[in-house]
Amino acid sequence: MNKKSVIIGGVVVVILGFAVASRLMNTSPFAEAVADPVVEVTTPEKRDISLTTGLVGTVEPEDVVYIYPKVSGEVREVYIKAGEVVQAGDAICEVDTKQVENAKNSLDAAELALSQAQDDLSRQSVLYAGGGISEQTYKQYQDAVTSAQISYNDAKVNYENQISYSQFVAPITGLIEVCNIEKFDQVSTNDLLCVISGRGARVVSFYVTERVKNQIREGDLITVEKDGEEYEGTVYEVSVMADSDTGLFKIKARMDESMDEYVLPTGSSVKLYVTSQSVQDVMAIPVDSVYYDGGLSYVYTYDEDGSILHKVQVETGLYDSDWIEIQSGLKFEDQVLTTWSSELGEGTSVRLKETSASTAGVSETEAGSSGTTDETASSEPTDAAA
Repeated sequence: MNKKSVIIGGVVVVILGFAVASRLMNTSPFAEAVADPVVEVTTPEKRDISLTTGLVGTVEPEDVVYIYPKVSGEVREVYIKAGEVVQAGDAICEVDTKQVENAKNSLDAAELALSQAQDDLSRQSVLYAGGGISEQTYKQYQDAVTSAQISYNDAKVNYENQISYSQFVAPITGLIEVCNIEKFDQVSTNDLLCVISGRGARVVSFYVTERVKNQIREGDLITVEKDGEEYEGTVYEVSVMADSDTGLFKIKARMDESMDEYVLPTGSSVKLYVTSQSVQDVMAIPVDSVYYDGGLSYVYTYDEDGSILHKVQVETGLYDSDWIEIQSGLKFEDQVLTTWSSELGEGTSVRLKETSASTAGVSETEAGSSGTTDETASSEPTDAAA
């Protein structure tokens, strides 16, 4: 070993010695103590929780009349158009059924036959009273009058029916929703002439599953949405028989009677919301307080004695966007954690947010005595003085 190597080795030893001595003489801690996490808690409350379901419904009037011709014919006159309001008894249209004239001829013939039979009976009555004809012959004249009267009555009914078939009037007061006829049109019994909706309330009908149907009662409120506006309706009919094609149940809700029919036109589709599930007066906590682990539900409760957290398994029920039903695992006096972080777990030491604010107030007041100000700290003078 040469002299130069000995010198370098000595220098290294000296440097290492200084480093070890400096570490041994340093009395400051390696890391500062970490403060306990600050948390917020709440206690369970009694609440009603409802779950709504969005559906699509169809608007229809509470009273509606669909008018079809009873016989085929040519439209001679049209007195209405879509969008007009008609009164009960107003003329709608006339249809030439080609049967009115025949019915009128039959009525005239029956009337003449009845008149002749009555005249014959009148003359034979004089002869019968004087013994000129037998009772049997006189009875035949009486029967002829009776038969002529029946024929006349039948002809009159037929004529009146033909008139009603050819001259259409509005059966109710309402709005002409649809008018499918024009002058000179040929119509048959399958052709819809017009639709008249009554001036009463609008009705929204919709279909639901059996589970949802079992939650709906007459008098329940629904919310109807149309063109960005919301309207309220009241359920008044709940079908107890499922539709044979869909297996769904029809529900009807009546809207406000003062609502203009142009707001919810007949036949239009609307979005609506109904309560599909609900519970009343149940224990509930904020929905974000529940955590899930291995398919089980848990919450953290705050233990005042040790200022620590306990992980508690709970059984949950119905929930909405804000609250969740707690069926077991908690008492109303329990303090349930509403904040969470990865630092928290069973037995974790924590501080409540209120305690943290009080401590901060003292620190800030002390800072204020050294010449600084803080508006937030000054808003709680009682805590600062303590």
